[in-house]
Amino acid sequence: MNFKIQNLDKNSHARAGEISTDHGMIQTPIFMPVGTVGTVKAVHFNELKNDINAQIILGNTYHLYLRPGLDILKKAGGLHQFNTWNRPILTDSGGFQVYSLSDRRKITEEGATFQSHIDGSRHLFTPEYAMDIQRVIGGDFIMAFDECTPYPCDYNYAKKSMERTHRWLKRCIERFDSTDSLYGYEQTLLPIVQGSTYSDLRKQSAEFIASCDRPANAIGGLSVGEPNDEMYSITEEVCAILPHDKPRYLMGVGTPANILECIALGVDMFDCVMPTRNARNGQLFTAEGIINIKNAKWKEDFNPIDINCPAITSQTHSKAYLRHLFISDELLAYQIASIHNLSFYLWLVKEARQHIIEGDFLSWKNSLVPKLAQRL
Repeated sequence: MNFKIQNLDKNSHARAGEISTDHGMIQTPIFMPVGTVGTVKAVHFNELKNDINAQIILGNTYHLYLRPGLDILKKAGGLHQFNTWNRPILTDSGGFQVYSLSDRRKITEEGATFQSHIDGSRHLFTPEYAMDIQRVIGGDFIMAFDECTPYPCDYNYAKKSMERTHRWLKRCIERFDSTDSLYGYEQTLLPIVQGSTYSDLRKQSAEFIASCDRPANAIGGLSVGEPNDEMYSITEEVCAILPHDKPRYLMGVGTPANILECIALGVDMFDCVMPTRNARNGQLFTAEGIINIKNAKWKEDFNPIDINCPAITSQTHSKAYLRHLFISDELLAYQIASIHNLSFYLWLVKEARQHIIEGDFLSWKNSLVPKLAQRL
């Protein structure tokens, strides 16, 4: 993996760059659609490539480990071959899913023991095993195994958790560096900054992660319920410490406004289930605000869903038609809405990149952010 910064915004810390991988180029800032079990829900890969123009997607280690399982994935030749996605893939470590299984897991120095949500079977993820699993899945970017703390979080617990995450990272690095990719292309390991919302812990963690000198770095444990101001403050402090010449990935973030604000702070990569999850509930994101397409006000609105959105479905189908599909419980509703929201997110980061290049990113961002969260 190589990362090249192409332009810097003069009035913020935003930057436009390019990441090269063995599965293709990624222009940053970038949003990565979440493909939990090897597919982005309700969206075909042809649409991901052609309508949405996704440059990279995510796979979920916890879910793929349970189903279809490592044997199937290895026999298939890895996730790229299994699902036929020939562009870059990032896999998480399973740490967040283990965190979310608070009533089914136990965390020790060895790792995390948890029960499957599918059949109740018990499993143990250690830092070493998380590396082995991600070698089998075959993501271009793989994440270190970490512990994601809840919000709010006791300071002492956050400190102990962060220190354990750092010890786990050393074990991840040792295992990763002593093994090879299974499928003939390079994989890149990303450490994760933790420390809850405590400034001193975040700075300490960012300094430790920076000292590990990996090709890219991630910021985890945010967007778990803390106020936006705290998210932005922590992100700003961490980005000031993480190496300038390496990509920075803010995990699980977030709303369109969150993404723009964090681009301004120096973040390059984002992911979130929000565009697809909210789409399946009838919530559409646009540059003018948020639409609840199930509302009666759209019943006779025969205008396109969003004439400015690059997705063809957003320009050819009317709000009235999409509302009809939702009210009728038609599966096509999920597809059209998901394509629209993902297209909007990818349009947003592409526009951000262009305005960074043109030198007016901050003024563009400041004029757009107030609109993004208003309800239409």
